[in-house]
Amino acid sequence: MSSLLLLRLIDLWWWKRHQQSTKLDEVKAIQRFIIGANLTALMWSTYIVYIISSEYSSDLDLSTHMIIVAAMAGGSATTLAGHKYTAMFYASSTVAFPALALLLSGQYERQILGMLGIICSLAMLVVAKRNAAFTQQAIMLKNQNVTLVQQMEKKVEQRTRTIYQLSNLDPLTGLFNRSAFLQHLAQQLQQSAQAKQHLALLFIDLDGFKKINDAIGHDTGDQVLTNTATRLKQLATNQQLLCRWGGDEFLLALENSDHQPAIALANKVIQTLSEAYSFENNRLSVGATVGIAFYPEHAQDEHSLIRLADTAMYAQKKLSPSTVGLFSQQLEQKIHRELRLKDGLSQAIDKQQFSLVFQPILRSSDKQIVSFEALIRWQFNGEWISPDEFISIAEQYGLISKIGVWVLNSACQEASLWPAQQQFGVCVNVSVIQLQDQDFIEIVEHALSASQLKPEQLHIEMTESVFTSDIVLLSQQIKDLQDKGIKVSIDDFGTGYSSLSIMQDLAVNTVKIDRSFVSRMETNGYAIIKAVMHIAKSLNHSVVAEGIETERQMNQLTELGVDYLQGYYFAKPLPVEQVRQLIEPSKLNH
Repeated sequence: MSSLLLLRLIDLWWWKRHQQSTKLDEVKAIQRFIIGANLTALMWSTYIVYIISSEYSSDLDLSTHMIIVAAMAGGSATTLAGHKYTAMFYASSTVAFPALALLLSGQYERQILGMLGIICSLAMLVVAKRNAAFTQQAIMLKNQNVTLVQQMEKKVEQRTRTIYQLSNLDPLTGLFNRSAFLQHLAQQLQQSAQAKQHLALLFIDLDGFKKINDAIGHDTGDQVLTNTATRLKQLATNQQLLCRWGGDEFLLALENSDHQPAIALANKVIQTLSEAYSFENNRLSVGATVGIAFYPEHAQDEHSLIRLADTAMYAQKKLSPSTVGLFSQQLEQKIHRELRLKDGLSQAIDKQQFSLVFQPILRSSDKQIVSFEALIRWQFNGEWISPDEFISIAEQYGLISKIGVWVLNSACQEASLWPAQQQFGVCVNVSVIQLQDQDFIEIVEHALSASQLKPEQLHIEMTESVFTSDIVLLSQQIKDLQDKGIKVSIDDFGTGYSSLSIMQDLAVNTVKIDRSFVSRMETNGYAIIKAVMHIAKSLNHSVVAEGIETERQMNQLTELGVDYLQGYYFAKPLPVEQVRQLIEPSKLNH
């Protein structure tokens, strides 16, 4: 027994030293344990049989040993329940074999004890079987619980990942979204502050993306955004500092960077994003405009930094798309002034800050005034704001239509007060936005009826930018105006978008040659004006030359056959009172 137990202890020591073994080794270890347990049971039963057969053992010794072995059998029914057959064999065999020996002893007392032993062994067999079944069920339930917990943990992990993606990632591009980026940028700014390092923020906006969305479809637009995100990931050194800000806008922060590395990266971004995309045998191209702001040079917090980078991008897109723009204090002052002027423009009519001046237009043949061009002036907080500055702001913020209606009504009202016998015309500039308004004709009719001005006295001037608009609509608008007797002219002709075929379709009455050509008549301006004269005459358009400042220019233009002349040589734009004095019958010949 001691030798067997020693072998089993050695086996136990060996097993503890090699617990990180293979599954095959674990099976062998279990088999050795089962063999050892069964041999131990046989050894105990053999020991009791030996005592029974010994002539030196007393009934007290025998009873004591039987009780001890029976107790061990009872304990094994629970202890070895993890292996059903081992538990049943151990619990029954340790008592059954000695009980059989007692039954065969021939002594009545021992036979009674043997009978009790047989009953005990059968009871141990049943108990061991039930304990084994209970243990097996408990182990199975435990494993099921473990599996269930693991499944729940996986589901929780999946849901956590899903919640994280929904709250932190853009679903289309897989980049971080606005809220996640703001957190990352705030943390990075804290680190940069502690390390006393600079940080550059790039605000990236795609050029031409809206055209792709409108012309080809949103599915293709989504593919462009996805591919853009992929290209930006390749350029970003820290993915947490890259995000899709919204629409076709992306943000990229560059750690420990001053101006030169940031500009170099921005140019690389533009170059990379400008490479063509291939979708379903189509090659599409977009550009990118990048605005850059720096921490701590321009801003101290993430929101201000993003706003200033956005400001730099927006200003650069207006100035020169698909290039890099840096934020500066001068730019900030310009933006603040623009916003201040925008707010002022929205109230300028109500506060009566607008006024009109009129510049005379003369007939070249006799140098007599035939009409006046109405020009708007704006005095804001004691400062005269140039039309070149505030007109573009009005167009940008949707205020130009309201201002245009005021100019039209005011010009018609003033012209109606001029001497009726002279029939002076009044020229009113209108923007493309006004011409595209479906109600524009009604607005003009209302201005004429309210002022009682004859339609033949009203001239509508539009710039060449109309050539980039809906030509069919504009042609109809011009025809409707001309049907009412109103004359239509193209202002600043030759400076940008002229097209002979479109000019023929629009069929305007007058072409105004831009002052830039008149000022360069001593170089190439003369030839250009001569060509314009030829085109205009072939299309039966009358010609007005503006920007005349010298007598020589007047004479040259008259010799070329220009119909009407306008410029500082004759008169600067005049306020209403001076116009009324100028057109008095007694002064017209002067």
